[in-house]
Amino acid sequence: MSVALLLTGALTAACGGDGGGGADGGDEKIRLTVGTFNDFGYKELYKQYMRDNPNIEIVEHVAEYQTHHTQLATRLAAGNGAPDVVAIEGDFLGQFTAQPQNFHNLLELGAGDLEDRWLPWKWKQSMAGDKVQIGMGTDVGGLAICYRRDLFEKAGLPTDRAEVAGLWPDWKSYIEVGKEFTAAKTGAKFVDSGPLLFNAILGQADAAFYAPDNSLVLESNPAVKQSFDLTSEAVEAGLSANLAAFSPQWNTGFQRGSFATLTCPAWMMAFIQSQAPKTEGQWDVAAVPGGGGGNWGGSWLTVPKQSDHPEEAYKLAAWLTAPEQALTVFKNIGNLPAIPELYKDPAMADLKKPFFNNAPVGQIFTEAATRLQPQYQGPKAAAVRLALQNGIKRVEEGREEPGEAWDKALSDAEKAAQ
Repeated sequence: MSVALLLTGALTAACGGDGGGGADGGDEKIRLTVGTFNDFGYKELYKQYMRDNPNIEIVEHVAEYQTHHTQLATRLAAGNGAPDVVAIEGDFLGQFTAQPQNFHNLLELGAGDLEDRWLPWKWKQSMAGDKVQIGMGTDVGGLAICYRRDLFEKAGLPTDRAEVAGLWPDWKSYIEVGKEFTAAKTGAKFVDSGPLLFNAILGQADAAFYAPDNSLVLESNPAVKQSFDLTSEAVEAGLSANLAAFSPQWNTGFQRGSFATLTCPAWMMAFIQSQAPKTEGQWDVAAVPGGGGGNWGGSWLTVPKQSDHPEEAYKLAAWLTAPEQALTVFKNIGNLPAIPELYKDPAMADLKKPFFNNAPVGQIFTEAATRLQPQYQGPKAAAVRLALQNGIKRVEEGREEPGEAWDKALSDAEKAAQ
């Protein structure tokens, strides 16, 4: 997800991603704050940008995912406190495209000249109407399955990534493999989390929670109930380790080998490596069930109206999301660029990861990205998703049967959307 703010002349070259940002002129030291969540892989890029632009000082503020977006909403409503450049993730994007008055219209600043840089749908998603663009894309999630080769071998399952992918042409088959794995009694669960499995299954549908007119389609869209039911089947069969994503217990689960598979967007690779460095070579990556598409995550950079330095903020954001920098981020931490010209670049397409048994991750994730069919995300998509995930958690914890959990989740989601 990216931010746009355009100058003229030298700025155009910087936005094109041909290297450094160029001199801004003048002696004034300008401090730019950047608000992100998790790890966007920008730390070394900031250093490069400040070397090339000595009058710019960059300070990054990193918060937990939910906290980051809640704080942004609060600061926008208060009229102060927002960073100069701020990241927004896809589930929250609709909430902020609904308030374009709080962001610089990047089209007015020249970002329209950069439109062809991104996947067409990525550009369109951050449009607020036909004439207002609030962001520039940083990445797309893409989707694969990361799996533990050692645990698959222990369960008597194939370990070769092509054979593994062949086991699950669809999600029903994936769950059946999970039942076979569970019957082998390896001491590990098959999946890490029911809610994350639900996300992946639903992520391949044409639509999720909202129609393009922002009407809620939870009951009229059969894909939502089908995804909930399939996930509930997996949970009731004992496949889930019931570990909440990004919790300390989930993090420890990577180290202990508590689960054999997880739905794995490109950015997850860096997370696995950081949480369980001693498991190098035990992991591998296979195509996701359901034809290789799907998405989890992906963000934009935006420039709030509160910024005292919108032109400089835009210049930085445009440079961070340019092809050269996006490729660097992919190599370093795995965030998959939303820039299709890179997908045929050998530096990306041929990239392999030794940690993941030398898996050809460049090929796997770029293929996933080209098959990706984006869903429209309405204004309360994050809150609606959380209500449904909480329903899955109640099934995991044995507090509700799937039917009861669905009815309550549906009611909670409709309230959350109001």
